[in-house]
Parts: sequence; structure tokens; C-alpha cells
Amino acid sequence: MENKNTVLIVDDDPSIQRLLKKVLRSNDLETDIAGSAEEALKLLKKNKYALVLMDINMDGMDGFEAVETIRGRGDNTPVIIVSGRNEDYDALYGLGLGADDYVTKPFNPIILGAKVKALIRRNEQMMQTTGNNLTQGPFRFERNTMRLYKNDDEVFLSSKETRLMAFFLEHPGQVFSKEQLYRQVWNDDLVDENSVTVHINHLRGKIEDDPRNPIHIVTVWGLGYKFIV
Repeated sequence: MENKNTVLIVDDDPSIQRLLKKVLRSNDLETDIAGSAEEALKLLKKNKYALVLMDINMDGMDGFEAVETIRGRGDNTPVIIVSGRNEDYDALYGLGLGADDYVTKPFNPIILGAKVKALIRRNEQMMQTTGNNLTQGPFRFERNTMRLYKNDDEVFLSSKETRLMAFFLEHPGQVFSKEQLYRQVWNDDLVDENSVTVHINHLRGKIEDDPRNPIHIVTVWGLGYKFIV
């Protein structure tokens, strides 16, 4: 079921649940609530949400593992981590796993509401498609023919490069580790990070104006890669 105006709140603290629900309602958004990461993953299998607000410290599976699982499924639902942990490492780690933003508690309700609405709006704009085409910046990917065009000129890719490019186009702005890319594109739990590096370099050679200074597939040092339009 698709819930275009519904945000999934994932937190085991009833007081935080109530506060987040109030913030979202004030921004004309509906809410579903999960008291654990496990419950959230079940809901995300059944429903398509506009966004997920994810706590980190919960009994059982923590929020980091939940985010990694969500992205490992190929689910690109926007995720904002809302956590009491305010170390830079935690924020970098969460973003590296695929979260879109990291907000620390206590938070400003007005700012959080603005972040939520802006991320939902940006995600809707990024994922706009025309028929069977996926368009991001100068790139157009035809799903039915599996062909890529840059500024209307066809870019000829291998099958693996095609799948890698399609994955990037479907997840603009998100950081993915080599391990995550390998599992999503190669669909294999036995990770070959060197293969990912080789294919990234080949793909850059075909889509970048200057592959030595890429502006679309950029390296996020210590984390992985991000596709920018």
C-alpha cells in the first residue's frame, strides 16, 4: 500500500513518538508508528511511506542496522535518523549506511518539520519519470530498452555498467559503500570490492567529461560513492 503523505516514526519512547507525531501533523502529514526496528521493517515491506524517522538506540535491532537493511533491500524511501547520539562519527556512519539526514535530540520541531517536507519534496522531484524513462540531470535511462543517453547522445554500456548506472539514477544523492553496491548490483553476498572499483572507473570513463575529475560519480572518502546530478 502506498502512503504518499504518511511518515513512519520508529522509536521506542512513547513521549518521543507523541512529539514527532505532533510535529508531522502540524505539517499536514499522517503517521504510522513502530516501536522497534523489527516492526518498522515489517511495515516497510507492506507499505510505501513518504519518509522514515529512525531512532538509533532501541531494544533488539538498532537503527543503524535497520537503515542498512532498508537500503540492502533496494528500498530508497527517505530516512532521517533522529538520535540522542551527537558524535560526528555516528552521523557519518548513519549517512554512510544510506540515511539521508541525521538530526540530534533535543531537536527544534520547526526545523525538523521543514527538513522532513523538503526531503519528501526533493525525493518526489528526483524520482519523476516520463513513461518508462528515468531522467536525472543530463541523463535519460530508458527502462524498456535499457539504454542510457547523456544530453540525448547514447552512451553504450556493458550489462553490469547498465545495472550500476540504473541503480545510481534511482538513488541520487545517497552514499553507498562498495559492499552495498556489490550486493545490490551484483546480487551476491560474497563481496568483491575490486570489481566494484573497476566498474566504477569504467562507468566514469563513459559518462564523465573528465573521468580524472568526476562530477557525477564522486568518491566519499572512507564511505563509498555518491551519484550527483
